[in-house]
Formats: sequence, structure tokens, C-alpha cells
Amino acid sequence: MACAKVPLDELHVTEPFGPQGKERTLPALHPDRKEERYFLTYKPPPEDGTSVLVEEFLENAQFISEDLEWLLALPHDKFWCQVVFDESLQRCLDSYLRNAPRGLDSPGLSCTPAVADMQRNIHRSVFMVFLRMATHKESKENFITPEVFAEIIYNNYLFDIPKILDLCVLFGKGNSQLLHKMIENIFTQQPSYYGDLNETIPSIIQVFDTILHKCGIQSEDTGTSQPLKLNANKCLTAMTMPEEELADLVSYMCDTCTTIHSFLDIFPEACSTFKEHNFLNRLSSFYEMAVPDLEKAVKKRNFNKSLQEDIWRRISHSRKKMVEIAHLLLQHTCLQPILEGSENMVSYVEDLLQNFTAFLQEKRFLADYDEQFPLADDISLLQQAFPHLDDTRTSYLLQGVDSAWEFVGKKRSFPSSANHSAGAMSKTGRDLTASQKEGAGVLGDREELRGAEAMTDIPRKGDNGAVCTVSAGELESLLSHIRDLFPDLGEGFILACLEEYGYNSELVINNILEDNLSPSLDKLDRAMARPVKKELPPVLSTRSNVFDDDEFDVFNRDQLDMSRIWKGRKQGESVRAMLDDKQHIEEQRERYQAYQTVVDEIPITNDSGDGNNAFGPDDYDDEYDDTYDINQIGANDLDEEDELLNRRPFTTPQVLRTSKKAQEVDEDEEEEDKNEAVKKDHFVQDPAVLRERAEARRAAMQSRKGYRPPPPASNVVGGPKGRGQAQETVLDRRRKEANKSRGANHNRRSMADRKRNKGMIPS
Repeated sequence: MACAKVPLDELHVTEPFGPQGKERTLPALHPDRKEERYFLTYKPPPEDGTSVLVEEFLENAQFISEDLEWLLALPHDKFWCQVVFDESLQRCLDSYLRNAPRGLDSPGLSCTPAVADMQRNIHRSVFMVFLRMATHKESKENFITPEVFAEIIYNNYLFDIPKILDLCVLFGKGNSQLLHKMIENIFTQQPSYYGDLNETIPSIIQVFDTILHKCGIQSEDTGTSQPLKLNANKCLTAMTMPEEELADLVSYMCDTCTTIHSFLDIFPEACSTFKEHNFLNRLSSFYEMAVPDLEKAVKKRNFNKSLQEDIWRRISHSRKKMVEIAHLLLQHTCLQPILEGSENMVSYVEDLLQNFTAFLQEKRFLADYDEQFPLADDISLLQQAFPHLDDTRTSYLLQGVDSAWEFVGKKRSFPSSANHSAGAMSKTGRDLTASQKEGAGVLGDREELRGAEAMTDIPRKGDNGAVCTVSAGELESLLSHIRDLFPDLGEGFILACLEEYGYNSELVINNILEDNLSPSLDKLDRAMARPVKKELPPVLSTRSNVFDDDEFDVFNRDQLDMSRIWKGRKQGESVRAMLDDKQHIEEQRERYQAYQTVVDEIPITNDSGDGNNAFGPDDYDDEYDDTYDINQIGANDLDEEDELLNRRPFTTPQVLRTSKKAQEVDEDEEEEDKNEAVKKDHFVQDPAVLRERAEARRAAMQSRKGYRPPPPASNVVGGPKGRGQAQETVLDRRRKEANKSRGANHNRRSMADRKRNKGMIPS
């Protein structure tokens, strides 16, 4: 029997052995205690959907699922004996990590409900096995000494860096908190994994160099150390390589970027190790050289449509992940220590500004980075945390960002900072104060830009209280991931949990596992189905438009006059035909014919005659005027004496006039003639001309009356001394000296003598 509270590595057990059942004592971790069971390797679902292959997959997956369930049901000592000493189990787990479908992999034709359920069961079982393998203490009775646990997982290769990276990719979405605790425990108990990670990063950088070499691009970092080969010109490029090879290359890049992003997002403590290898600069350089070349190849080459869409989708996904990797490295190595108020804040600020300055050379990368994570927000946050920041340097960085946008030729449009996901906010402000969390909101992960196919967003509240939105597609993704772990829960119950916890799937999973749901959720039925959405009334029945019920209302009319409808200019219509069309003249002809009826002779008929259209002798003609027929008005009148004189006023001959009076009379006559001419001519003259004439008349009148215009202003001040004066200034000064006795007090003596002579002043 096992003793209580003894670590597994020190525990010894006594059990029967052999055909006779003799007892023997063995260590709890011993190869003889391993159960004889063979674990099959995992094979992914078939892509073509053949029934035979699907049946084979289901049968193989059923064996794997049953074996893993059996393994998880073993007690603590038996489980570790099987894990450590059963090589078939490790091969099974490794095969799943290598071959399991990733997020961007298409489900294929074989994605039937049975295949999907079986895949979910294996996915959950594999995750639970790794989670148990990463735990050295399951309870107070079942635990392993930390030092021995570190040696077991490291020496037996239960965990290594590639396995950890695959775990982050496959199980990171929806289980990031559990994975973080799991990986943190592994690195804490066995620090040798940091050394393995340090040796792995150069291999990751070599992946980027390999992709550049396959595309026929010479890397800047390796160009000086590696000379060009003689057959370098024969190397294939993205425009000339076969389609399958290009698709594999893009998938290779996409898997690498997604894996690194998932690992750094779940385990940020590794960012400092990546920083030591100058990974950020290598990443931005690779982005600037590889991404435009691959995009150009996809756009210009003639691919199969489905293959082209898949390649373009993977390139876009890789671009987004590379930008997010750069942001994670800057956030956890520079920004977060600054916000936490570290001692070496100056060095962190300088490091951050140097990284931003290095981005200025990579125009396309800088523009895409600024689109997702605006540098202006980071600099503003930096200025609040570090008031002594150099304004000249920050303005130089912002000008460089504007230059990058102009170089790319895109219009700047930033997503709202309120649309950050709640999970990103919690990771950003994990150890910050409340005020720092509010300021660090701009550093969270931004929502992925959605196209026209995006569905309606659902409002939600994040961890910081900010109202965010979750699209219907994201909601379905959250539901499916939670149901993968808890298939017995109904969608209605899961949806209620998501609404209660702000659509944070990690918080929902933790509370369900720990049985720590809120009282309002405990009262609900866990198998509750999803509520059916109420169908909205059709829009056409509730619409109201000014054109309702007209002759072109296709929603209310079954038949339309198609002759009244055409696209563009009406067929057969031209300018000459329109001008030659005299139909409107014919329509008005009858109206104006009535005005052409003129009666020159009026027939007069007798009483017995037919007088329908004739006039009688006694009929009155209203249009004829006989006033002047007989009387000759004015013919016999006598002419009066003053009749001829009254036609023109009497005028004195010019010889008998005096000179001044003759001139005034002539002017008056000219003015009268002008007035009469103006009265006769009703044309409105130019006001400027009238003002000039009035001014001329006024000047002539003033000159006749002896008017003298005021003298011009004199300039007696002149320029500075010693430089000479203008001739006008000299003349003005001389004129002032000669005439200064005319006014003011310059003639006081002469006026005083005058008053005294007249006796006004006593002498």
C-alpha cells in the first residue's frame, strides 16, 4: 500500500509478481509497472471525403480516443509510469501535434458531424493529457518533488520547445490562461528550457532567410557573409516557381508566424529571449522584402481561383501576425516596464525609441504597424509616463510615419481604441494600477479588420468596463470552442455565460471548471437550447418612399411599360432627328389659324337671302371709326399771333449779351440740352462716368468763384542728420521759416506794441 504524503519519486509499492503471486517491492516509477498497451498514431481526416477513408479515420480515431480516456482515468503513479516508459504513447501525442488541422486549414469534404465530433474528442483528450503531464502536484497526496519532476520531463523529452510551440497553436485559443500556467510551471521548474529556446531562435530566423532565398531575394543580413554562387541567377522567384511550391512556401511562412505569435501571446516571458537575438529588426526586414514580392506574384499570376484565394488569405494572415509579434515584443520588453515604473526607465525609453527609429527604413512595415497600433498613441502614453521625453525626437518619428503612409499610397484610417478585445486588455494590464490600465488600453490587440461579409456586431463590456463589440462570427467561434471542451452543455447556457462574463471565453471556462459560476447562472438549465431569433418584418412592407405607387414601382406593380425604360441615351435618338421633329408645330397650328381669318369684303344680302355669314345694312360695326370722315379738324382755323413764337422761347442774340451773362446762359443752355438729351435717351449711363462729370462741373464752378485748394502737407522732419536732406524737405523748411510769423505766438511783440499804441495796455 502507498504511504500518505510521500512524493512519487520516493514512493515504493508492494504488489504480487509472477504466476505464484509472490509479493515484491518496487519504486512507484518503474518500467515493470507499465501496462502493456499500444497507442496508435494519429492521422488527419481525409480531404477527398471518400467513404472508405472516412471510415478508416473514424475507426483509428476511436481507438486513440478510448486509449487516451483510459490513460486519463489511471491513478497518479500508474499515469506517470505509462507516460515515462511507454514510447507508443509519446509517438501518438507527437503525431497529433504534427498532423492536427490548424486554424486556416480547410475542413475538406469529409467534415461530417461524426468526423467533427471525433476530432473534438481527441483534441480535448490530448490537451488534458499534456495538462496533466505539466502538473507536478495534483493533490496533497499525489505529487512529485519539483527537482525530480524537472529531470523527468526534460530527460525523457516529455516537453521540448517544438512541442510547446505546437501546443500554443493548437490549444491557445480559448485556453490561454491554462496554457500560460502550464508553460510557466515547465519553465520555472526546469530553467534549461530557456537555453533550448535560446538555441531555437536562430533556427526560426533561418526560416525567414530560407523563404527569402526561395523567392530569389538576397537577405541584407547574410549578403555580406555569404558570397553569391555562380548559378545564383538561375534561382527561381515568386513569379516563376510552380504553383504548388509557392503555396507550400506561403503555408510555411503562415505557420511560422502564427506559431511564434501564439507562443509569445501566451508566454510573454519569452519576449526578452527573442529580443537578445535582434529578432524584431530581422522580422521587419523580412516583412519589407518578402511580403510585397509574394503579393505581387499572387496578383499577377494566373492561379486556380480557390488556390489563389487560399494563398492570399494566408499572406494577409501572416502580415497581421508579424505586426502583432512586433507589438508583443515592444510591449513586454519596453512599454510594460515603463508603465510599471521600473528603475531603469531611461534605458527602456531609449530602447523603445531606437526600435521605432529602426522602423523608419521599413516603410511598408511601419505603415501596417501604425494601422493596427498607432505610434501616436504609444508616444502619447510614453510622454505621460516619462515627461522628460525629447519632443524633437518624437516629432521626427511622427513625420517618419506620415512619410511611410505617403510611400505606401494608402489612406490612413485607424480602428477605434474602444474595440480592443477584453482578453488583450487583461493581459496588457495584468500587473498595472487602475490608472495605468486605463492608459495602457491603446496597447491591447486590435480587432482584425473585417470585409463586407462581416455580420452585425453585438455590444459587450470588457474587463475595463469599456463597451466593445463582438461579431456574430466571433460569437459562433466562442460557442464552438467552449462546446469542444464541454459538449454536454447547451448553446443557450453557454451564451448566457458569455453574456454574464463579457464574452471572455477563458473566464467562462475557468468558472465552469472550478464550479464557480454566478448564482444567476446556477439556476439555469445546463442543457438549455439556444433561443430562436424573432424574425423581423420584411423591409418592403414597412418602407415608405416618395415614389410609392408610381408607374415604375416594381414592388407594387406586376407589369411595367418597358418602352419607357432604357439605359443611357435612348436608342435611335439623335440631335438632328430631335431638331427635325416638327410635331409641336403641328399641334399649335390649329390654335394660330384663328388669327389668320381676315374679312376684306362683307357681302350684304337682302332680307329674303340667306344671311348666316353676312351683315345687314343696319348692323353696327364696332371696329370702324367714322369721326374724321366729314369734318376736317383744324383746316379752317386761323393762325394766332403767338403760335409761331410759342414753338421756341425767345433768345437774346449773342452779340447783344454781356460776356459773363452770355457765358452763364450758354452753360445753362448746354445743361438744358444735356438734360433733354438725357431725358430722351433712357439708357442708364455708367455711374463712374456720371461721378467724373459731376466732379468736373464742381471744379469749374469753384475755379470761377476763386476757390483755392489747400496747400499740400509739408515735410519738415526729413531724414536722419548727416545723410543729407531731400530737395522737397529743404524747400518746406524754408517756406516754414518765412511764414511762421503768420500764426501761433510768433508775432507777440508786434501785437503787443499795437495794443499799447491804441491805449489798451497802460504804459
